[in-house]
Amino acid sequence: MAQHNAFYAQSGGVTAVINASACGVIETCRRHSDKIGKVYAGHNGIIGALTEDLIDVSQESDDTIAALRHTPAGAFGSCRYKLKDIETHRAQYERLIEVFKAHDIRYFFYNGGGDSADTCLKVSQLSEKMGYPLTAIHVPKTVDNDLPITDNSPGFGSVAKYIATSTQEAALDVASMCATSTQVFVLEVMGRHAGWIAAAGALAGNGEGEPPHLVIFPELPFQRAQVMQRVDESVKKYGYCVIVVSEGAHYEDGTFLADAGNTDAFGHRQLGGVAPTLAGMIKQDLGYKYHWAVADYLQRAARHLASKTDVEQAYAVGQKAVELALDGKNAMMPTIKRVSDTPYEWRIEAAPLAEVANKEKFMPREYIREDGFGITEAGRRYLSPLIQGEDFPPFEDGLPKVAKLDKVKVARKLPTFEL
Repeated sequence: MAQHNAFYAQSGGVTAVINASACGVIETCRRHSDKIGKVYAGHNGIIGALTEDLIDVSQESDDTIAALRHTPAGAFGSCRYKLKDIETHRAQYERLIEVFKAHDIRYFFYNGGGDSADTCLKVSQLSEKMGYPLTAIHVPKTVDNDLPITDNSPGFGSVAKYIATSTQEAALDVASMCATSTQVFVLEVMGRHAGWIAAAGALAGNGEGEPPHLVIFPELPFQRAQVMQRVDESVKKYGYCVIVVSEGAHYEDGTFLADAGNTDAFGHRQLGGVAPTLAGMIKQDLGYKYHWAVADYLQRAARHLASKTDVEQAYAVGQKAVELALDGKNAMMPTIKRVSDTPYEWRIEAAPLAEVANKEKFMPREYIREDGFGITEAGRRYLSPLIQGEDFPPFEDGLPKVAKLDKVKVARKLPTFEL
C-alpha cells in the first residue's frame, strides 16, 4: 500500500477526553507509518481545512502526543461551524477536496458529535463523486451522550462523574447549613434535548431522602405546580432540597425555561440561565432561601476527575478509527458495544455514518422514575459503570500537567479561501 497523509480535526464543544481520542488517532497512525505518512490537524477544526490552516502533527514528539491523553479541551482548536448544504454550497466541499489533494491527504478523521458526523458523511460522498480516493471516518465524542447506535459517547462518562460528585459535595454543604441558611440548591447542567447529564446527578444518592431530591429532565415537560409541591415537601421532610436541572428543561409547548433568544452556528437555540429562573420561581412561590450554580464549562473541562472508563473508551475509538480506515472502510464511525453490566465489559464495533448523522438518542422512559424526578434502577445500571475508575493526570507545582504543542504550521499551496 502506498503511503499517504492523514488529516484530523476536532469539532463542536470539547470534552475532558477528546484529546485522548486525538492521542489514539495519532499514535495509531504513527504505528502504521508504512501506510500513513504525515498527520496534519486542522487549526480550529474544519475551518483549518477550508482555510488551509494546517498543523504538522508529525513535528510533535511522542511524549507530547502521549500527554494529550490527560489534557482537556481541544488541543488543536475546535469550532462551531456547520458546512452549508452540499447542493447549494458545493464550493465549500470542493475546497476541502482541493486542500486534501494539495497535501496528499487520503485519510480524514473528524472528531465530534452529530453535526460533524453529517459533515464527515457529506465529505465522503462528494469525494466519491469527484473521483478523489478519500477515506472519511467519524470519531465520536459528545458530553450530551446523544449519539445513536453507540452505547455511550466518549466525553459523557467524565461529565457524569463530575456532576455526580459535585451534586454529592454541594448537597453535604447545604445539609450542614439548612437549619439557618440555604434550604434549596439548584445545579444547572448541560443537555439541550437529552437528559443524560442531569440523570448522572442522581447517582449521588440512592435511598429515601438522599439528594438530589429532584432531577428535571428535558424529555418530560416542566410542570411548575408539581415541581413546587415536591420542593416544598422535601424541605419540610428533610430540611433542604437539592435539584439538578437540565438546561433544556421546557414547558409542554416546547418553550425552554431559559431561552437566550438567539442561535449558534449550528442553528441551535442558545440556552442558559435555567438555574436562576427556577430558583426565582421557588423564591416567588415558596419563599425559601436558595443558592444556584451553573456547571457550564467546568463540567466538560474537568480532566482532573475524569472517568477511567471514559478515557480508555475515548482512546479506543480514536485507535479504531485508523484501523477502520486502513481496512478500507469508509463513512463509518467506531461505536461502543456494551457486553455486560456486571462485570462491566465493552468492545469497539462500527456503524455506517448514514445511520448516525443528524440523529439524537434520548433518555429512555424506563430510565426515568415514574414520578419523573429521578432515575430507575435500570437507569442506574446503565450510568454507574460509565463513571468508574480514576485516571488522574500528572501534577506539577500543585496543578495538572498538560500537553503543550508546538503547532508547526504547514506551508500553504492554494489561494486564499473566504468562509
